[in-house]
Amino acid sequence: MSGQQTGGFRDDRGRQRPASRRAGGKNRTATRPADRRRGGDPTRKVAWEVSRAVADGAYANLELPTALRAAGLHGRDAAFATELTYGAIRMRGLYDAVIEFAAGRPVGQIDPPVLDTLRLGAHQILGMRVPSHAAASETVALAREVNGTGASGFVNAVLRRITERSRDEWVREVTAGRSRDEALAVEHSHPVWVVRALRGALRSDGITDDGELDASLVSLLEADNAAPTVTLVARPGLATVDELVEAGAERTSLSPIAATLPGGDPADIAAVRETRAAVQDEGSQLVALALAAAPRRIDGPADWLDLCAGPGGKAALLAALAGQRRDTTLFVNEISEHRTELVRRTLRAALDAGIEVMIGTGDGRELGAEEPGTYERVLVDAPCTGLGALRRRPEARWRRNPGDVTDLTAIQADLLHSALDATVEGGVVAYVTCSPHVAETTEVVRSVTASRADVTVEDARPLFRDTAGEQVPQFGDHPTVQLWPHVHGTDAMFFALLRKHAPTEH
Repeated sequence: MSGQQTGGFRDDRGRQRPASRRAGGKNRTATRPADRRRGGDPTRKVAWEVSRAVADGAYANLELPTALRAAGLHGRDAAFATELTYGAIRMRGLYDAVIEFAAGRPVGQIDPPVLDTLRLGAHQILGMRVPSHAAASETVALAREVNGTGASGFVNAVLRRITERSRDEWVREVTAGRSRDEALAVEHSHPVWVVRALRGALRSDGITDDGELDASLVSLLEADNAAPTVTLVARPGLATVDELVEAGAERTSLSPIAATLPGGDPADIAAVRETRAAVQDEGSQLVALALAAAPRRIDGPADWLDLCAGPGGKAALLAALAGQRRDTTLFVNEISEHRTELVRRTLRAALDAGIEVMIGTGDGRELGAEEPGTYERVLVDAPCTGLGALRRRPEARWRRNPGDVTDLTAIQADLLHSALDATVEGGVVAYVTCSPHVAETTEVVRSVTASRADVTVEDARPLFRDTAGEQVPQFGDHPTVQLWPHVHGTDAMFFALLRKHAPTEH
């Protein structure tokens, strides 16, 4: 039944100082003449090319695999290029502060392609287990190839200055005289507004002691900068965790349908290639499982709706869960035709298995008015700042700004209102964001529920069950659920369960 349409579904298909000048008046280079290769090695060149693509608007997680394949990099070389790329982008806040000091000029006065080369060199020196002399010589060779001979001398001089101090010494230097949040922002390479938003989110989640709050914030920032584990989901009825384990994955203790992949390409696993399984964070798995586990309050057939589904990971899991129930059809909506096609591809295994899925393209903010009182369970995986997935999307922290929050919260509220309108009395809506920002989470829920007499917020915590069947621990005192990278090892997913009822009951 995929591709059919019903109701509102519209179906588709400063100051410069000579960093290289020594007291004796002679210029030196950080590399011996014999080490000065004319070109950089392929791993570093891939990292530079991806960094430039990201500067032009690309996403590292999409650009890097293509670049690795084009360069023929595999195994340890691919792992090195990945760490170098992600680390230099992720930690650019710290590295830019160090580069400014070492170069004697603001980074805004450095040619962007040269600055990307310097960031790669800084990450090798300060963030990787690369000997300083090798990091400098290889980066200078890269600069000679991609930035030109003249720029390579500047790169050499700056990197020589960086090698003169340890990472801890540089952190003390570039954070001196700053406020606590400003210092944390530089040291852990987050925009200061994000640091303040995360502090507020932790406080809202129940941490009131200032010392504990500061320690938790540091742990969270560190978790954002750690390379995430590759986690797979075995979509129920289509694949099993045992199948993933036999293919080399390892069971987890959090999501009962998850396994982690310690190494290798997920696409080498047949279940992943066939979309019976997929790469999916455990937090995303748990929120879909929680919606499916919410108690029923109505009789008869129960249609489900994913209101804004692209690119389709949660929709595919909901489809698998719906396929295990009688008289349940999943309706999937996405606003753009391109993203709807991504959803269709993600749902391929479910569609091939005959699971009842209806896929349409339309504005989720309008669907409630077009199909009032229709669905028993609705997922609102709302567009958000993505501050909960910074470890997976290294460039995201540099692309958002505080003004985005205001625009997004208006959309989030409209989507939640529409979802509630589309829900039958007795049904539930799961409001989900991959952001812990209070303005996008509890404040949206509070503003919407305060304006309606037909909804209550139910305690969602008992719906989150681990592999052993126990309630996932370390949630706050609220009925909503906030997952954390530094506590649960997941993305910082927020989940609220709203039950719709007759207005007279309020």
